Amino acid sequence: MYSRVITGAVSGIDSQIATVEVDASKGMPGFEMVGQLSNEVREAKERVRVALKNAGMNIPAMRITISISPAQMRKEGASYDLPIAVGMLVSLGYIPEENIKNTLIIGELGLDGEVKTVKGVLPVVQRARTENMKRCIVPKANVKEGAVIDKIEVIGVSTLQETIDYLQEKEANKAQRIAPAELTGMEALTEEAEEADFADINGQEAVKRAVEVAAAGFHHVLLIGPPGSGKTMIAQRIPTILPDMTMKESLEVSTIYSVAGLLDDKRALMTRRPFLDPHHTISEQALAGGGRIPRPGVISLAHRGVLFMDEIPEFRRDTLEILRQPMEDRRIHIARAHGSFVYPADFMLVAAMNPCPCGYFPDRNKCTCSEGEVKRYLSRISGPILDRIDIMAEAPRIDIRQLCAGMHNERSRDIRGRVMEARQRQLRRFRGSRYRFNAELSAGDVLKYCPLGMAEQELMEQIFNKMNLSARAYHKIIKISRTIADLDGADNIQTDHIGEAVCYRMNEREYWR
Repeated sequence: MYSRVITGAVSGIDSQIATVEVDASKGMPGFEMVGQLSNEVREAKERVRVALKNAGMNIPAMRITISISPAQMRKEGASYDLPIAVGMLVSLGYIPEENIKNTLIIGELGLDGEVKTVKGVLPVVQRARTENMKRCIVPKANVKEGAVIDKIEVIGVSTLQETIDYLQEKEANKAQRIAPAELTGMEALTEEAEEADFADINGQEAVKRAVEVAAAGFHHVLLIGPPGSGKTMIAQRIPTILPDMTMKESLEVSTIYSVAGLLDDKRALMTRRPFLDPHHTISEQALAGGGRIPRPGVISLAHRGVLFMDEIPEFRRDTLEILRQPMEDRRIHIARAHGSFVYPADFMLVAAMNPCPCGYFPDRNKCTCSEGEVKRYLSRISGPILDRIDIMAEAPRIDIRQLCAGMHNERSRDIRGRVMEARQRQLRRFRGSRYRFNAELSAGDVLKYCPLGMAEQELMEQIFNKMNLSARAYHKIIKISRTIADLDGADNIQTDHIGEAVCYRMNEREYWR
């Protein structure tokens, strides 16, 4: 007898409907599987056979052929185990065929019949809803992750026997056996913790302002200063001044974390903006993503949030160069022998560094580095990477008076209020376009959305010639000026906005030219 079971497949961070076709017929006993399968999928026949035996299901000596389509897509992982087992039971008459209509099934099987957690349940359930499926049967450990998606029933099962009992039940009684899961609250990936606040930082008002501008326009920022000047403290508090994620953004980020296997039954949805701070020894693949079974890297895990690279010159140069494309295109393309994958990478880069190996340049009273050592240290960051960083802010050494004057530091919620107002101005300006933030503007649209008056245009011409700017740097100054104007509530860019924006590029001339 022939049967057909719907399941889901994940490729990169995208998902699509896959079909497990099972044919059980008389003839020479055998168990064949086809459909461009990886070793993990081929091994399913042993896991399924033993799991069915331990669930009390008698599998007669028959010729069983299983095909998983679409054939052109390579099948990876163990998530096909449960649909294969169900397909065999339907073909053998243990489960009525009409009981699996409009039902997507996904899950890995243990030899004892346990249904184990799998990756990528969230995008699979999203695809099932798009395809107008009625319900999804998923591992119990993934049920809350799937329940994030509304207008579709998500059934969590713990064992193969529980799955069989559910599918054998009449339609009217199914909800009494296992009720569809419901997400009762917005469950975040990270543990609840006391949130850091900008009020903890004494002094560094210029750096705080630069970070506020960066947060308002989602600009990349580099903090330069000696050890102990507060660079890391400031970077760690940037998420506290960013607006909350919308539901759409939350689902985007949660999908990435689902594919990476970082969601579970206690943390079903990402509601806070990610903050990733990889160590400088990170490999290129861990940063970019990929691998034999492709999965998102740190760059994609920071999507819609902050990627913090502390002591950025200590990262290997080849690793840093990976940032070029995602910083510009806000996505990363991974090409492998068995396919190409595009991962989202819309992150805000926050980098921090010392100005020299000892950390105290240009203070020659403390700096022990030679001029050559300083140049070699700074040259670890290439010109193309520097050109893609919008804002550079210097964090000078804190003196004792600043340390003792922290009674009236501005709190994160106050800064966040101004950032949100600036973001609202940008949303209104870009309504109907593909842009959301000033930093996203392409070179062709900069002057369309950031027009300059006569005085401002003359000032920009003088700056362009005097500073010998690249075209990218020229456009970045205009975009930063537009963000500063948004923070000031101004409809048009003014010369003082340009003046402040230029200050955020002066450190490049001081240290690198």
